Amino acid sequence: MKVLSVASEVVPLVKTGGLADVAGALPAALAGHGVEMRTLMPGYPAVMKALGKKTRVKAYADLFGGKAAIVRAKAAGLDLYVVDAPHLYDRDGGIYGQADGTDWPDNWARFAALGRAAADLAAGADEKFRPDIVHAHDWQAALAPAYLHHSETAVPTVVTVHNLAFQGRFGAEVFSQLGLPPAALAVDGIEYYGGIGFLKAGLQYAGAITTVSPTYAREIRTPEFGMGLDGLLNARADRLHGILNGIDTDVWDPAGDRHLASRYSARSLKDRKGNRLAVEKRFGLDADDDPIICVVSRLTWQKGMDILAAEFDAIIAAGAKLAILGSGDQALEGALLAAAARHEGRAGVVIGYDEALSHLLQGGSDAILIPSRFEPCGLTQLYGLRYGCVPLVARTGGLADTVIDANDAALSAGVATGLQFAPDRGDAMTDAVRRMVALYRAKAAWKAIQKQGMKADVSWLRSAGQYAALYRALMAGEGRT
Repeated sequence: MKVLSVASEVVPLVKTGGLADVAGALPAALAGHGVEMRTLMPGYPAVMKALGKKTRVKAYADLFGGKAAIVRAKAAGLDLYVVDAPHLYDRDGGIYGQADGTDWPDNWARFAALGRAAADLAAGADEKFRPDIVHAHDWQAALAPAYLHHSETAVPTVVTVHNLAFQGRFGAEVFSQLGLPPAALAVDGIEYYGGIGFLKAGLQYAGAITTVSPTYAREIRTPEFGMGLDGLLNARADRLHGILNGIDTDVWDPAGDRHLASRYSARSLKDRKGNRLAVEKRFGLDADDDPIICVVSRLTWQKGMDILAAEFDAIIAAGAKLAILGSGDQALEGALLAAAARHEGRAGVVIGYDEALSHLLQGGSDAILIPSRFEPCGLTQLYGLRYGCVPLVARTGGLADTVIDANDAALSAGVATGLQFAPDRGDAMTDAVRRMVALYRAKAAWKAIQKQGMKADVSWLRSAGQYAALYRALMAGEGRT
C-alpha cells in the first residue's frame, strides 16, 4: 500500500511543533504494517539544503505566481517530494510568518501550492509512485482533498487535525486564484463564514478525519472545543477517529540519550541524580532534596501559562522548585521571569527553544507540569513517562488519555503513572502539586509511579496499526467522498 503524507513541517528537517514529530515518525512506524509512505513538503531553504540528489517529476510554468517543480529526493532517512518554489518558500523568517511574528500575507498561496502538488502526485505525476491514499496534516495540507474531490482522480484521503485552533482562514477574494470550480465556494465546500477555510475544506471533503487522541476527538464535537467547526464534525462523526500520537523511542531513550549528563533506565533510577545536578546548575536552583517540576512548553494561553504565572508563588510554597523552558507570548515570558526573580534558588526560567535542554529537563526533573486548557494529544507527557519524569497534567485531550491519575484506587492497584487535575483552574493545579510533593516524599510510592510510567507503551506501534487499518478500510471503499 502506497501513502502520500502531506505536511508543512517534518522532523528533523524543520519543526515548530508536534506536527513535525508526527510527520517525521510515521513513515518508519508504518513500514512494519506494509505501508510505503512518502512525504510531500514545501521547499524551505533548510529543506532544499538538506536534499541529496534531486529528480524533477513535474514542472509548473506558473504555480501561484512563479515557476516551480516537484522534486523527488532523500534526506534524513526520509523519502521526500518537495515543492521547489523559491517565490513561495525561499525567504528569511519563519515557515509560517515574518520575523515580527505576523503571518506571511501569501500563506494562502504557499499552502494551496502544497495541496495542488499533492493532488498532482495522486494523479500520477511520478510514474514510480502513485499513492493509494493521500494523508494530509492540518490546514496547511487540507486543500489536497478539495483539489482531488474536484478532479477525476479517485484517491481516498485522510485529514489529521493536530490542533483545531489553527484553521487557515482567508478572505473570499483569493478563491478565484485557487483553481477550484465555482461550485466549491459553497457551504458544503470551501466557503467558511463568508471567506474560505482550508481546514474546513479538508474536513468537508476527506474520506476520513483523524485527531491525535480519542478524548480530543470527542471534545471537538462540542461548542467549547469545536472552534466553530463542531457542527461539521458532528455531521461527519462517522468519519472521525481519535488515534493517539506516539514518540520516537530511539530518540527519546534515557538509556542512550546523548543529551543527558547521566544515562539510566528503570532499573537504575539512582543514576538520574547526575541530570538533576545539571538541571539545578543550569537553572540556578538550590541543591536540596525538594522536588523539581519542569515546564517545557510554548508560553501561551492555550498551554495555561497564565495560570502557572498566577499560581507561581503557591507552587513554590507547596515545597517544589520550578525549571521552565519555553517561549511565546511576551507578556507571559515577562510574568514568569518576574516570578522566578522573586524566588531565587527556587525557580529558574530559560526563554527559547533548546532541544538538548528539553531532554535534560526530562532526565533530571522529578515531574513535568502541563496545565493546558486544551491539548489535542501532547508529547511532553509521553517523554516524561519514558524518562521517569512524572506528568502532572490537566484532564483534557490526549493528556487525559495517556496519564493514569495517582488516586487511591490506582495507587493500590499499582497502575498510577502521574497526576491529573481539572483544566483551567489554578487551585486544582496547585492541589495536584501538593499531592505530588507528598507522594515524592513517600519514596517507595514515588519510585513505583516512575517505574509504572516507564513501562507504558508510548511508541508508535499500536497507533501505526490503527492508521494502517484505516487506510485499508478506505481502499476497500469505506469513506470515499
